[in-house]
Amino acid sequence: MTQAIDTQKATTAFKALKCKECGAEYELKASHVCEFCFGPLEVSYDYSTLRQTVTRESIQAGPNSMWRYRKFLPVASENPIDVGTGMTPLVRSQRLARRLGLNKLYIKNDAVNMPTLSFKDRVVSVALTRARELGFTTVSCASTGNLANSTAAIAAHAGLDCCVFIPADLEAGKVLGSLIYSPTLMAVKGNYDQVNRLCSEVANTHGWGFVNINLRPYYSEGSKTLGFEVAEQLGWQLPDHIVAPLASGSLFTKIYKGFNEFVEVGLVEGKPVRFSGAQAEGCSPIAQAFKEDRDFIQPVKPNTIAKSIAIGNPADGIYAVEIAKKTGGSIESVTDAEIIEGIKLLAETEGIFTETAGGTTVAVLKKLVEAGKINPDETTVVYITGNGLKTQEAVHGYIGEPLTIEAKLDSFEGALERSRTLERLEWQQVLV
Repeated sequence: MTQAIDTQKATTAFKALKCKECGAEYELKASHVCEFCFGPLEVSYDYSTLRQTVTRESIQAGPNSMWRYRKFLPVASENPIDVGTGMTPLVRSQRLARRLGLNKLYIKNDAVNMPTLSFKDRVVSVALTRARELGFTTVSCASTGNLANSTAAIAAHAGLDCCVFIPADLEAGKVLGSLIYSPTLMAVKGNYDQVNRLCSEVANTHGWGFVNINLRPYYSEGSKTLGFEVAEQLGWQLPDHIVAPLASGSLFTKIYKGFNEFVEVGLVEGKPVRFSGAQAEGCSPIAQAFKEDRDFIQPVKPNTIAKSIAIGNPADGIYAVEIAKKTGGSIESVTDAEIIEGIKLLAETEGIFTETAGGTTVAVLKKLVEAGKINPDETTVVYITGNGLKTQEAVHGYIGEPLTIEAKLDSFEGALERSRTLERLEWQQVLV
């Protein structure tokens, strides 16, 4: 694999890769670690160019997808890989808000993101567009499921060879959701962190474009669009508080970066936004660091039903802690039982079926409200990042069974009465 020459570089606003720790700058190649201090690299931009070329009107005139924000993303092509990703609904919550005692709650629903029903379609669209620009013909990833689905699907659309790696114990829906696109799928006997270490070796050996390893600086920028869209959908305003799931911590940091970029170029007015994060107790290294006021992450071995956010050694964990602290937010963890209740709560109040990551986020939202950490009158946005159809195993045995009846009216009437009796008993138990 040879890297292509980027002939359109001069026309773009992204200018270099920059170390988040020491500030060293690098060329815009497939690289993710600083050679001097081993800090992570991220994309830097010329904001003066963006201020001169981007307006609210120019964004709104763009496609009805995440690529309306192309000038804020690290791609040179005028024709990025666009499969309709982004511009997902920002739902004004009514029934969930009332249940929690909130007046201005919004749900950013990436459970219906295209093409694979998770926010990962955003980051992969950017990563594979950039991979193509850099001359890669084979793309890959280390994944807890959603990323493998996205990489396989979008690689198929783009005509790129694809080999993805997952832990061998993933939910059946996520395994099927990758295999249908005919990638080479490697199910590794180990947890995500072990999968990731193997993939680093493969990337170095085979020279493939790994979206969350050597292409990570470009890939992670796709998450900014979740910040951009919320600001635009709120009428070009920032919210007061956001609650989002934490896996590697990258999503959290990039929503923050997205808000700040819109302020920097004058698209929205700056204001304080509190950032709160959600983790499962069975894999909560970021929440633990926040609670213990540490400036480092202590890796853990994941043990939770929330497999999509079960990263025991999160690459951007400490940056997520810093953002939560400096914005006055919080990072909390919840049990697997609370995660299941969070999935059910969102479904029965708003008709949104989320996977375990979303259940974690809703459960933490509830926990923050009960602890008095969310003002009922502040504009709060909760991020739902994946679809519950992918993790059906998590709620099996917790949501009841269908009422099987004969094709006769009296059989129906008897079953209906039994169901109403059971419903009354359940409400009595709740009241007690």
